[in-house]
Amino acid sequence: MKIAIIGLGYVGLPLSLQFARSGVNVLGLDIDEGKIAALRRGESYIKHIGVAAIQEQMGAGRFEASRDFGRLTEVEAILVCVPTPLNKYREPDISYVLDTGRAIAAHLKPGVVVVLESTSYPGTTDEDLRRVLEEGSGLKAGTDFHLAFSPEREDPGNPQSDVAIIPKLVGGLTETCRDKAVAVYRHAVRTVVPVSSCRVAEATKLLENIFRSVNIALVNELKVVYAAMDIDIWEVIEAAKTKPFGFMAFYPGPGLGGHCIPIDPFYLTWKAREFEQHTRFIELAGEINTAMPDYVIHRVAEALNSRQKPLKGSRILILGLAYKPNVDDERGSPSYRLLEKLAGQGADVAYYDPYLPVIRPTREHPQWAGVASVEWNRATIEAFDLVLIATAHACIDYKELAEWAACIVDTRNAMASFPVFRTKIWKA
Repeated sequence: MKIAIIGLGYVGLPLSLQFARSGVNVLGLDIDEGKIAALRRGESYIKHIGVAAIQEQMGAGRFEASRDFGRLTEVEAILVCVPTPLNKYREPDISYVLDTGRAIAAHLKPGVVVVLESTSYPGTTDEDLRRVLEEGSGLKAGTDFHLAFSPEREDPGNPQSDVAIIPKLVGGLTETCRDKAVAVYRHAVRTVVPVSSCRVAEATKLLENIFRSVNIALVNELKVVYAAMDIDIWEVIEAAKTKPFGFMAFYPGPGLGGHCIPIDPFYLTWKAREFEQHTRFIELAGEINTAMPDYVIHRVAEALNSRQKPLKGSRILILGLAYKPNVDDERGSPSYRLLEKLAGQGADVAYYDPYLPVIRPTREHPQWAGVASVEWNRATIEAFDLVLIATAHACIDYKELAEWAACIVDTRNAMASFPVFRTKIWKA
């Protein structure tokens, strides 16, 4: 069997390697010349994906990377793993999906299985993608080719996030479409869960991330409320975790980041308007999470004021650019908003992140491209008026930080083990 996977990012690359490990021949397609060139050299551009895995599968001839979409005529199935961001009005941008659909349509053969993995609103697969595939190919979905949706469940940096063992949902345009797609995934994934339609699968993915967004918003709100009462939200959460039923721990932070939680809920909010429905819970959660960087900056200003320093002109180091610990993934990271807001108020800002030594070009924050991380040493850290912990990478020596930094604002409870330094540590 030979399949194509379009989009070789944080979802598509590990999926490609898992299929290849399972004995499937994989054609990886991406429009990014840099990614294709790196893979052909046997290199990884994602830190938690080792070069050995890439070199093994490419060396065995089970995985190859290309920019030539004309080669789609070689495959039996096509899996689409492209971005689905929000536009500047916080509305869904499915242009990458539709452009990819048009590229597929030009080379689509009868009998091929096409599966969308990119998160989107219910109806994206069976309406929008279906339309461009049918218009461009002259073939009919459900009759001439098979169309399905199977949401990605990738969790970068989580050692328990193994493509092979995470259950895979699959919904098809027809029962036959679903069954054909299920058969494809069973080559590489232990548990495949069929659902009744593409829309059920799309809605399930949204529910998974809305659940997280709403609960994170809850603890973020409680963080502010409890701080006013001089109660530590982190201690409260640890205490609540001792209950063996009816509670699941979520943790506060400086804002939401990543490719899913800050974005996916708004796909449903947008689609719901078409049905004259209002997702008040989702929108409120979004407002709370979006406001977190402002609360953090307020705490930064308080911490500086306690040392008779104004925010304007102060040297501030943001610790952690990635959106979560122990990865090099900075998509949607709240650290960008903190950088921008602090700089906008006149602070002299820099960052330290061992996973991201230089800021890569991004669609949302192009002005920071090329800025380099500072070095980790006593002289460098002591030169800042305040260190703001935005992401708590495990490789950072927090005892050194506690000893070297003049003042620390901690949004991740990373300094909890150093109570002796509590006079210089502010929680946010």
